[in-house]
Amino acid sequence: MIDKIAWLHFQDGRVLGARSRGKSVFYLPGGKREPGETDTETLIREVREELTVEIDPASIESAGVFEAQADGHATGLLVRTTCYTAEFSGILKAGSEIDEITWLGYEDRDRLSAVGKIIFDHLRETGLLR
Repeated sequence: MIDKIAWLHFQDGRVLGARSRGKSVFYLPGGKREPGETDTETLIREVREELTVEIDPASIESAGVFEAQADGHATGLLVRTTCYTAEFSGILKAGSEIDEITWLGYEDRDRLSAVGKIIFDHLRETGLLR
């Protein structure tokens, strides 16, 4: 099982997505935890590295846990993505490992990883994503 943390940041019915250098699919900002890190610590570190902004720890709220086949890995290896919403300070911009950030709507579902598609389906069903 690959354990990931992701940040859901919405604007006008769309969610912020990122594409890593050399990759073709978009994902929700975040990533894998370092040994001993909590979800909060992982979220803050990953968002800082990828988007150069600071998450407000007091504003972090759970937004669901989703699992799917891990893209590019052996069949049966799952990725579990724990999602959070949170406020931030700073200006959103791509960090060193990110080629592109963009606002994604449900019409962009096919541009995502397998777990991203499941998350988008959930966000659409709950009315958070148009």
